[in-house]
Amino acid sequence: MKHTPNDKKIMAKMQAGVITYSGFLGKDTRDFNQIIADDEMVLDELGKTAEEIANRLEYFQQKSFDAFEASTLVDKIYEVDTEVVRGYLPCPFMHQGVYRKSYTTITNTKSGKSFTYSALNIHLIRAHHFFEGKKSHFRLEPRELVAELF
Repeated sequence: MKHTPNDKKIMAKMQAGVITYSGFLGKDTRDFNQIIADDEMVLDELGKTAEEIANRLEYFQQKSFDAFEASTLVDKIYEVDTEVVRGYLPCPFMHQGVYRKSYTTITNTKSGKSFTYSALNIHLIRAHHFFEGKKSHFRLEPRELVAELF
């Protein structure tokens, strides 16, 4: 697949050390368009949309914010904690605006499975259907999210 000049700019911004220390692609050798297409196939198979997942992640994050960043139990199942650190992150897809550096961890107390994500992850999933590359620091596996959070 031939990359547009814009695709090349986006890929450059996703590299380690540009926006974040570890970047958005991890050890994944696929370009972001292929990562998105592959994750979209998984979502179709599961009958969920990127928007539904982003909404669910935002729901948990907001519940944690409402608890003034203290650990809180949500829906009697999920232990949720958010850490807010100084600063903001821009979208590698070059959307206007920046996203608070906050890291939310959700633990499903029934299964013991945990996920950590940032405010930027919510935007990337909702706006771009981008869950990050395999083995990236904040990669969220759509199949695991659906199994644990719905």
